[in-house]
Amino acid sequence: MNKPWYSHWPKGLPKSMDFPELPVHSILKGSAERFSEQIALTYKERDWTFAEIYEQSLRFANALHVSGIRKGDVVSIHMPNCPQYMIAYYGIMMNGAIFSPANPMLTERELSHQLKDCEARAVVTHETAAHTLRNVLPETMIDVVVLTSEKNVETDEWPDDWYRFSALLANYEPESPEVGIDPKQDLAHIAYTGGTTGRSKGVMITHYNAVCNIIQSSCWSSGFLPDVVDDGLIVNPASEMSKGEFPVPVGTGTVLNISPWYHAMGTLGYMNNLILQGTRIVLHTRFQPEDYLDAIEQYGVTTIGGSAPMFSALVNAESINDRDLTSVRQVRSGAAPISTKVLQRLHELFPNAIISEGYGLTEASMMHTSNPGNKSGLRKLGSVGMPVFATDIKIVADDSDDPLPIGYSGEVCAKGPQIMKGYYKKPEETKDVLKDGWLRTGDIGQLDEDGYLYIVDRKKDMLIHKGYNVYPRELEELLMQHSLVANAAVVGIPHEESVEIPIAFVILKSKPDSLDISSTKEQIMADINKQVVPYKKIRDVYIEKELPITGAGKILKRALKEKAQSHR
Repeated sequence: MNKPWYSHWPKGLPKSMDFPELPVHSILKGSAERFSEQIALTYKERDWTFAEIYEQSLRFANALHVSGIRKGDVVSIHMPNCPQYMIAYYGIMMNGAIFSPANPMLTERELSHQLKDCEARAVVTHETAAHTLRNVLPETMIDVVVLTSEKNVETDEWPDDWYRFSALLANYEPESPEVGIDPKQDLAHIAYTGGTTGRSKGVMITHYNAVCNIIQSSCWSSGFLPDVVDDGLIVNPASEMSKGEFPVPVGTGTVLNISPWYHAMGTLGYMNNLILQGTRIVLHTRFQPEDYLDAIEQYGVTTIGGSAPMFSALVNAESINDRDLTSVRQVRSGAAPISTKVLQRLHELFPNAIISEGYGLTEASMMHTSNPGNKSGLRKLGSVGMPVFATDIKIVADDSDDPLPIGYSGEVCAKGPQIMKGYYKKPEETKDVLKDGWLRTGDIGQLDEDGYLYIVDRKKDMLIHKGYNVYPRELEELLMQHSLVANAAVVGIPHEESVEIPIAFVILKSKPDSLDISSTKEQIMADINKQVVPYKKIRDVYIEKELPITGAGKILKRALKEKAQSHR
């Protein structure tokens, strides 16, 4: 296969590499030995060293084993970012169990579906999210619940048979159970992603998938290559040529993180990747522009990352022009394209930083393309970069698997060691997107003459709201269950701060003339929105007498988008 991107390959990096077959927790093991007393995590003015995170993860793994959790059991983490999340995650990996992240903002309907679908045996939850969990537990297979809180001091309002996180760490020795893991076969994650069929699907990621993608991401941005020491994964300089090319040497970086660890980008990119590089993670639970800027100055942050809406808000922060942002040497973006205007402003505000965009999806563990992270690398405005190590990209037409010529638009297909094993318990859906190792992404893109990828549209019915994927089909199914609605369609329309917002078009069962339109719209929105997480909420409802359809009976969503935009 022709690989035009090799002509602009980052200086000093090999075009291929051997990926070690290791379990995910080898990443923490290697860094705990190499960066033992360095700070791994900072949260609300308290620090944890790499050695402390490793030791507490061993304790948690031991506690899980004693409580009956074994290799292959699914353990869900249902809480916001906090130190306990990282400890629980690595403890699950050490135990040989499978991690399944659950957004703590999920409604009862959403959480129940996910926990039942992945057949979770245990869940680690937080007091801020535990009320929802308690209400759905009887519907699930869960028999082990671990509770934690903001200060890791749990109150007495919860069931006595729920384990307390703080007690587990205090009462169990730092001894990991003996577990044999086959990295290429055994699952590390079942991560849920939305779908065009309505209900979210579990993406099966093996230990090998995850470790390969972490190495791909880490080495692409650091100029280092993987090595194995006493079963621990570490990274070393790729070559003399790569030295000085990459702005943040391994073991010296500080990242200000707001990416949720229940998201693939968070788990792999903003936890594992950073642990592998010996990076200090300054953890923020919510993005507030002024607080974010305070932290950059306070900690001398070297790397920031986020989505287009976050950067749009950041560059418009009231005090932005009065800040010292010279410590920042890397700015990374993903999830949705950044506008040219915001990109130009980022270059002005962060003069010492390499600013790059990348692209990936949960089915590819996290990422498969990125603009180069080295100083002399060619970064193209509007492009999501070139394929990273051991990854191929091709553009195909709907009716063919053959690559289209350079410059032609078609569906983006990706192949590499990071591509998922499949959808959990969904062989037919897996066959729809995986063929001969190639993943059909559902995104429309094109490659230029240098092999740089540009995303130009979406084939799948999906919109992006503040970096999160929202699938209209799920909202449409909820609308169709509403007592007032006869038919419905949901579309996404552009929004300056949020990228896109969901808008619903409905046909009522009763004649509109017999109802108060304003109160009916409000009632429908309220009834639907209480069943979904905040980022999926419908922002407006249009009541129609009919919906435009094609000759084949399909709703013309493009016409609805145009109509919604004309009214705003």
